[in-house]
Amino acid sequence: PEAFAVDLAISPEQTVTDYLIRLIEIPEALQVIDFVKGAVSLVAVKADAVSPIVGHPVRDLRDHLPHIESRIVAIFRGNRVIMPDGDTMIEAGDEVFFLASRQHIRQITKELRKEAHAVKRMMIAGGGNIGMRVARGVSGYMTPKIIEGSRSRCTALAQQLSGQALVLHGDSTDEELLAQENISGMDLFLALTNDDENNIMSALLAKKMGARRVIALINRRAYAELMEGGQLDVAITPSHATIGELLKYVRRGDVAAVHSLRRGAAEALEIVAHGGKSTSKVVGRQIQEIDLPAGCSIVALVRNVESAQPQVLMAHHNTEIQGDDHVILFVADKRMIPRVEKLFQVSAGFF
Repeated sequence: PEAFAVDLAISPEQTVTDYLIRLIEIPEALQVIDFVKGAVSLVAVKADAVSPIVGHPVRDLRDHLPHIESRIVAIFRGNRVIMPDGDTMIEAGDEVFFLASRQHIRQITKELRKEAHAVKRMMIAGGGNIGMRVARGVSGYMTPKIIEGSRSRCTALAQQLSGQALVLHGDSTDEELLAQENISGMDLFLALTNDDENNIMSALLAKKMGARRVIALINRRAYAELMEGGQLDVAITPSHATIGELLKYVRRGDVAAVHSLRRGAAEALEIVAHGGKSTSKVVGRQIQEIDLPAGCSIVALVRNVESAQPQVLMAHHNTEIQGDDHVILFVADKRMIPRVEKLFQVSAGFF
């Protein structure tokens, strides 16, 4: 038979695994998105009533952390998106998206909510490929427990994860089993089976029995939206975790990354600026001179991306875009994305 020509191979399981690992590393976060190979990250955190910045305007974050470059990109208040300025007040319950270099994220999250315990003890419900990959991903600093219902799969996991995880045969909704395995001492419970109802029930039970934080993999978007933010700390919809891998290949222009925010409510893009002032609508221009569509903002630039230390610049109205800059944008209304893509396309004279 003739060989198939494959232009793009995507591993949804690895994409979801990477997504989960970032949430394990930053336990206060609802979503963590890396741009330019991790040079800068967009993080979503739910502000709580006891945080230092709640009840204060956005500009106060700079006063609290004067030596850290960061930017609050957007605030979701209920179903409403707010594009903040310096006077925007942060309220308890706000879902705040901020941008910062990876090494500064934990300092900023502490301003928005009570610091979470670092994850040292973790239990995983479901020993499928994602559960196995997550266990491997954290094996350098903890030994998670995996509960798996299939005896043959348990045997395979015990062989493949020898010394990296403790594999248990059983039902993750079995209250007695969870108690025996000290669920109340777990910093994190991950429900990663292929059954939505099982994931929801086991995560709810784990939370009730004392697990500090629970994350559930839920395929049905309606279920995920219903459950997240209540007794479930985070509900991950695999399709939205992986859609960015596909979107960056179908978007026009040199789109390096696309990420879905809040299960598709908005998008964050990383676009490479090409050309010069005569061939580009953005290169050689200050941000205040660029005709951005409504609900869209340029939030950061990453310069010299091929160097050992790329330069991260938080965007200001007078920041000038240079050729080959990686431009990070927040787009509140996805209908505006074709206009954004067109804005970054170069004229024929560039070629």
